[in-house]
Amino acid sequence: MPAITTATKAKLVKDYQRGASDTGSPEVQVAILTKRIEDLTGHFKSNAKDNHSRRGLLKMVNKRRKLLKYLKNKSHERYLELIKRLGLRH
Repeated sequence: MPAITTATKAKLVKDYQRGASDTGSPEVQVAILTKRIEDLTGHFKSNAKDNHSRRGLLKMVNKRRKLLKYLKNKSHERYLELIKRLGLRH
C-alpha cells in the first residue's frame, strides 16, 4: 500500500485550490484526505486485520469530517460544491 504520490497530491492541489498559491484551504485538505481514505479502504479488502492502519484511517475520517463541518459553517455554497465534486454524502 504505497502512500499518496507527490504527483497525485500536486494534481489534487491544482484541481481544488482556490487561488494560484493555495495549498492549505479546506477544499484541498479534504480532497487529499479523501484520496488517502480511498486508498486505505482498498488496502483493508486484502488486510482485514490491520488494526494499526485502521486507527490511522479513523483519524483521517474524523479530520475530514471536522474540516467539512468547518467549511459548512463558513461557506455553505463551497461545502455543497466540494461534496458534489468528491462524491461524498450520497
